[in-house]
Amino acid sequence: MDKNVAFIGAGSMAEAIISGIIYKGLLRSDQITAANKNNRERLKRLEENYRIRIMQNKEAEVNAADMIVLSTKPYDLKEAIYSVKPYIRPEQIIISVIAGISTDEITALMGKDNPVIRAMPNTSASVGFSATALSAGVYASEHHLHVAEELFTGIGATAIVEEKDMHAVTGISGSGPAYFYYMVEAMEDEAVESGLSKETARLLITQTIIGAGEMLKQSEEPAADLRRRIMSPAGTTEAGINTLEKNNFQQIIRECVRSAKNRSMELGESKSN
Repeated sequence: MDKNVAFIGAGSMAEAIISGIIYKGLLRSDQITAANKNNRERLKRLEENYRIRIMQNKEAEVNAADMIVLSTKPYDLKEAIYSVKPYIRPEQIIISVIAGISTDEITALMGKDNPVIRAMPNTSASVGFSATALSAGVYASEHHLHVAEELFTGIGATAIVEEKDMHAVTGISGSGPAYFYYMVEAMEDEAVESGLSKETARLLITQTIIGAGEMLKQSEEPAADLRRRIMSPAGTTEAGINTLEKNNFQQIIRECVRSAKNRSMELGESKSN
């Protein structure tokens, strides 16, 4: 990909994307530059780990970028945009990976007609397996969306969605990896308590998740049917599922997703106000 990318904000999501880009060979290290608010130690670590460039001359390096990725915390967005907007060229694509913030709000803060793409990847980007949803702002064309899609397809799977659905995406795939990690914590603890070594438990659980993911990806059957195929009457799987049902597992998961979605909406509302 023959593009220069400038990251404004260098937190965990920015690092995951950078790691995936480098890991997949999508861009060279010298095509990537990064800046953040005041954490010079983190920038130094990114420079050492990924050989990217740390922004020294904001005017020159922002101006030279083809794409600018906004990856700050929501409450730092205004300051971040104001620090770079004097150097933004009209044809540069602005990509935001900030939860809860609309493309319209970014356009208003920019005060320019640049194409803005909103993206919601997840931290699996660091190993090239992100699930990223993309939506286009008012000034973004199909071409701009395609360029952004090319970037994120290089580090996983992408889906184009209406921007109104981005809050739901945040609750599902944006925050989703953490839900699985949390479940794995519990499975590992129980496996160790049952006598397995932590290493064996991790290997078996990890491969089980990978296998289930591949089954969902390759099969046309709904998840409910795949589950039922494993459940023999009065068998071990049914015993486990019965416990989940007794403890309202599906309702808990739905409330979990809903809480993350609602928080995304709150972040957008608080930022607007």
